[in-house]
Amino acid sequence: MPTARQALLDAALRALADRPWRAVRMVDVAALACVSRQTLYNEFGSKGGLAGALLHRAADGYLAGVDRALTAPAPDRPAAVALWTVRAARQDALVKALLTGHWAEGLPRPDRRPGSQGRTGGRPPPAPGELFALVRERLAAASPEAAGRCEIALRLALSCVIVPVPGDDAADSRARSASSGRRPGRRPARGVEGRPGAGQAGGRSQWAEPDSWRPITPMITSEIDTSFSVETTSPRKTMP
Repeated sequence: MPTARQALLDAALRALADRPWRAVRMVDVAALACVSRQTLYNEFGSKGGLAGALLHRAADGYLAGVDRALTAPAPDRPAAVALWTVRAARQDALVKALLTGHWAEGLPRPDRRPGSQGRTGGRPPPAPGELFALVRERLAAASPEAAGRCEIALRLALSCVIVPVPGDDAADSRARSASSGRRPGRRPARGVEGRPGAGQAGGRSQWAEPDSWRPITPMITSEIDTSFSVETTSPRKTMP
């Protein structure tokens, strides 16, 4: 049975599914969780504290997925983490924001002022560089012999997250092939699937990539395809 804290965080995500964060009211979150508003304030202190807890949970969930990916066989670990990174960012707009630092208008934002986190542990959620470092440390510890490949796979996965291919689900297969050297096959185009609760902000999906990214999307895609097409059939050839 979920605790009151878990129920309140789930309720906050449901509220965020219907409206931008600025329009989410604490009283509505408490009602969705079937607890008193005082219980909500006792748990998080303020709306900023609730936002910080949501972002911490998103970061922790992403890192837990990284740890699961690292249980794959050793040669497949970099690709498994890369694939999880792309999928997690697609499924959760909060994870995408934490990884990229791009906060869509309707999302809660981290407040990094001292003491602003209320009852979330007194620390802000990790910045993109900090989150990247946490993942890199896990990869290096799990596969020290493939540190270079791990770095490449993770950076390519983040490039797919930052500049997704509009209407194309091929990023999953690119990430899966990040450490194998195999050129991924094309898959039928599909719409990007967001998690329930991705929400809308001013008529624009919180998943929508900024217009300023669109002109460089083909360039990034071409670069990624080139990187994944490195010939590795010879035992003397390996990706750097």
